[in-house]
Amino acid sequence: MDNPVLSFFIILSAAVMAPIVADLIPKVKIPVVVLEIALGVIIGPQILGWAEVNSTVYVLGQLGLAFLFFLAGYEIDFNRIKGKPLKLAITSWLVGLIAAFLIAILLHISGLVASSFLYVGLAIATTALGALLPMLGDAGELETKFGRYTMAYGAIGEFGPIVMIALLLNAERSGLSSAIILNIFVLLLLVGIYLVRRWRPPRLVRLLSHTMHSSAQLAVRLTLMIMIGFIILAAVLKLDFLLGAFAAGIIVAQYVRGTPNINQHNIEALHAKYEGLGYGFLIPIFFIVSGISFDLGLLLQNPGSLILIPLFLLFFFVVRGLPALWFYRNELPRFDRWSLGFFGATQLPLVIVITELGVESSRMTTELAAVLVGVAMLSVLMYPLLGFAMRQKSNQANQ
Repeated sequence: MDNPVLSFFIILSAAVMAPIVADLIPKVKIPVVVLEIALGVIIGPQILGWAEVNSTVYVLGQLGLAFLFFLAGYEIDFNRIKGKPLKLAITSWLVGLIAAFLIAILLHISGLVASSFLYVGLAIATTALGALLPMLGDAGELETKFGRYTMAYGAIGEFGPIVMIALLLNAERSGLSSAIILNIFVLLLLVGIYLVRRWRPPRLVRLLSHTMHSSAQLAVRLTLMIMIGFIILAAVLKLDFLLGAFAAGIIVAQYVRGTPNINQHNIEALHAKYEGLGYGFLIPIFFIVSGISFDLGLLLQNPGSLILIPLFLLFFFVVRGLPALWFYRNELPRFDRWSLGFFGATQLPLVIVITELGVESSRMTTELAAVLVGVAMLSVLMYPLLGFAMRQKSNQANQ
């Protein structure tokens, strides 16, 4: 595709087609992100060759990834998940992380996987909270007790791996240096939270409110500035840019929810603007670009790689699903624990990020990267469907 404008138009057309196709498929509710990736594969060089990833599309895709993590940080309400939901989520993730590293080491020793156990272990210890939130929100689950536990479970499954990326996968620094830099970043984040909780100039609050429905759109402009600012800060500290985007979401949420003069109507309007910008434009580009970049041919040419797909799909659930069945046995009924486990085993964005880092550093083969990304796509297709099925069974059992 020699025409970059036409290529971009085709990508936008795929973004439009994804929810339409999802609505046309009867009985089975396929997540839109799965169709976005699938359409990306179809229009990309692997099949039709209609679209390519040029520099502009790549930047927009990275902004979409950043906004996905910004929204994940923004959606987390610490007042709702603090206490037992957060403690159980941290404990479950740490146990799962140990299991993930053990699995990765065994795979390496057995000769099934030649890549670094750090990259493989981290990749299977993630949760796609950003992909799950719109599904849970559409189902009305976020305000329930189950929703609180799921949000905490997903938040740690997303934030924990980002922190571990900063600590373990930075080739330019030692582990101690990375820990010091990360602590500096966390300190700056805490300072930011303190400032937005304490410093709310009345004139700024009024201006934000008055421009909410005007062409000025100060709140949206300020949000984007904060997000890009934290991404730059993370880059200066040589941390993953997703950490900056996630932190920016937390900062903005603390300001919005803690400002008494911002009424609920404006908060809902602002949230709708974020979702419109993110899910309506930037985030679909990221998933479609991921599909265009996905090396389907490499995966299909290697029968040995295909054998690994069901194996890693199982490992996703073992690492992120099984801990939910045990640690939440006194908090959630049986079907809800299974539902939480399936949602927790849903992975994608961080798998893409970690495999890209692994390939760039020559610590992961391109074949294994294709397998892990392919399995992550399957997890987004299968595990939420199973999670909602278990949740429905739980509701029926409680009636």
